Amino acid sequence: MEIRSTTIVAVRRDGKLAMAGDGQVTIDKTVVKHGARKVRRIANGAVLAGFAGSAADGISLLEKFEGKFAEYKDLTRAAVELAKDWRQDRVLRRLEALLIVGTPAHLFVLSGNGDVIEPDEGVAAIGSGGPYAQAAAAALLRNTSLDAEAIARSAIGIAGEICIYTNDDVTVEVLP
Repeated sequence: MEIRSTTIVAVRRDGKLAMAGDGQVTIDKTVVKHGARKVRRIANGAVLAGFAGSAADGISLLEKFEGKFAEYKDLTRAAVELAKDWRQDRVLRRLEALLIVGTPAHLFVLSGNGDVIEPDEGVAAIGSGGPYAQAAAAALLRNTSLDAEAIARSAIGIAGEICIYTNDDVTVEVLP
């Protein structure tokens, strides 16, 4: 059985970062949870983070990232160090999740392949409905004056209208 879960989108605009995630978790063709919470504040509220994929794996990676951030006090360095460990460590390498981490200044998508991607436009999305949410957020960013939170919330809503693995039980966090 294939587990599909969550759509996460993050938007940077006007010195703010908003991250939104839906709550749906689906196993095969069955919705098993509506209100999963995969977007949160970490590092004493200084960083927003979201994960898509296995909950245990995503939470483990968030904890590892938070440790790296505490050690280096720099989002970019912490992201690179986590990606290196994730790719090289035998146990971490088996974790199946993607992460988005960010502050109002920087936004990164991290993967177990060693990817540390900082999107050009300040929009990133992961998960089952990620491509839909990213397209919607990019269009709203380019063509409206909506703030980061409104764009993130709308992008998840649009993704939910298209992707059967995305619902309207949305969690949104905003920095600063």
